[in-house]
Amino acid sequence: MDPTKSSTPPPPPPVMGAPVGFPPAAYPPPPPAAAYAQQLYAPPAAAAAQQAAAAQQQLQMFWAEQYREIEATTDFKNHNLPLARIKKIMKADEDVRMIAAEAPVVFARACEMFILELTHRGWAHAEENKRRTLQKSDIAAAIARTEVFDFLVDIVPRDDAKDADAAAAAAAAGIPRPAAGVPATDPLAYYYVPQQ
Repeated sequence: MDPTKSSTPPPPPPVMGAPVGFPPAAYPPPPPAAAYAQQLYAPPAAAAAQQAAAAQQQLQMFWAEQYREIEATTDFKNHNLPLARIKKIMKADEDVRMIAAEAPVVFARACEMFILELTHRGWAHAEENKRRTLQKSDIAAAIARTEVFDFLVDIVPRDDAKDADAAAAAAAAGIPRPAAGVPATDPLAYYYVPQQ
């Protein structure tokens, strides 16, 4: 017997309009309506984790490239940031009297790397929000998410524009402003006026 030939005949071709057998055990049961709606409208956790892993991988590649670039640098005369401005900032400290020629060069490179990393982290936040324009809120989110940038939290406020818009909308709606001396984020600010 030839092994390439089968002893069973091929199935007959389907006939238009004829009923087709449906094996119910072969298909999983449909999900509940709530779970289906959640799948449609909420991004899956796996996609968010994958996006975070991709952002982390981009940062690792960025730092590897920076390291290679630093090792290969032989020309220290061309800079992306003005050395005179860096030197002026360094001399703003009264204790600094003399500055070696290499110091502003090192600071220029460090500032460039700082700006690049903050931009990479902000861009990752913009992509998470499906935007192609880097905004102040992306930089603020990058600062808030990265522990190394904690020193910038007070310098780059998080939602100034949103707070101003909310205050204007509240004033237009007749909602009273918080009492003097009470932070605007305090939920009891409208009910409790501190004694002076």
